[in-house]
Amino acid sequence: MKNLSIIDEFVLLGLSTDPDIQTMLFVLFLGIYLLTLMGNLMMILVIRADPHLHTPMYFFLGHLSFLDICYSSVTVPKMLQNFLSQRKAISVWGCITQSFFFIFSGGTEGCLLSAMAYDRYTAVCHPLLYTVIMNGPLCTTMVSTAWLMGFLNSLVNNLCAQSLQFCGPNIISHFSCELPSLFPLSCSDTTPNTSLLAGSTAFLGLVTLLLILFSYSKIILAVLSISSSKGRGKAFSTCSCHLTVVLLFYGTALFRYISPSSGSVLERVVSVQYGVITSLVNPLIYSFKNQEVKAALQRILRQQICVSG
Repeated sequence: MKNLSIIDEFVLLGLSTDPDIQTMLFVLFLGIYLLTLMGNLMMILVIRADPHLHTPMYFFLGHLSFLDICYSSVTVPKMLQNFLSQRKAISVWGCITQSFFFIFSGGTEGCLLSAMAYDRYTAVCHPLLYTVIMNGPLCTTMVSTAWLMGFLNSLVNNLCAQSLQFCGPNIISHFSCELPSLFPLSCSDTTPNTSLLAGSTAFLGLVTLLLILFSYSKIILAVLSISSSKGRGKAFSTCSCHLTVVLLFYGTALFRYISPSSGSVLERVVSVQYGVITSLVNPLIYSFKNQEVKAALQRILRQQICVSG
């Protein structure tokens, strides 16, 4: 180790090395990022502005929208900068910091999605007791626990990563700093780090995923008892949309963090799915397809027209 030089920065290869493709990717991901910010920020403002949406469901959705803004903002701005830059470097400290906030946001999102699934299960399966069960203190506790679990999971993994030494090469075949991409570049023994990351991801991911699947299985059974075929169709459509987004998020994230890193194009594609696309589609799937949100938007627009008139 004494004869090895310790590097102090990494180079992110990104999604492509072709300048023309990078320009197109810049325009594409800039559009995705702006839509993500606008969609989630609008959702937060609508929930805060309309008293009809001050319910447990929208309390969780408000946190999800804020979290999705944070989640995409961890990696996308740096990726956009690198599309237009010749020097795509990031310091080792900056890389681990980005990894910390990325795992923090992703872990929190998984926990929050399970809390939202339980909220929907309670609303559908126990409608008469819904307001009693999903009271203010419980909702606050569930959200706080989600943020805490995401924070602790990220803190443990990234504190252990700080003890690693990197002696070269310093090329990361990815568009962002994620621990699975960093471990192969270390000249230290990364076996404990790899085991810790895979174990903590599997535990947190599978526990929250099982809670989600349990909640939605109960919801589906309750939906089957609906006499109206139109009502059943609408409920199944909503559930299928939610489950599709959840399974894509969990499937790609678990694949990335449990399987060994290879630097393949597939790894970058799945990272785009759970790190970029999920934050874009969440407000569309969970909120803007909702009739209550549409009604709230109409009420706010009418109020603004009356005020301006």
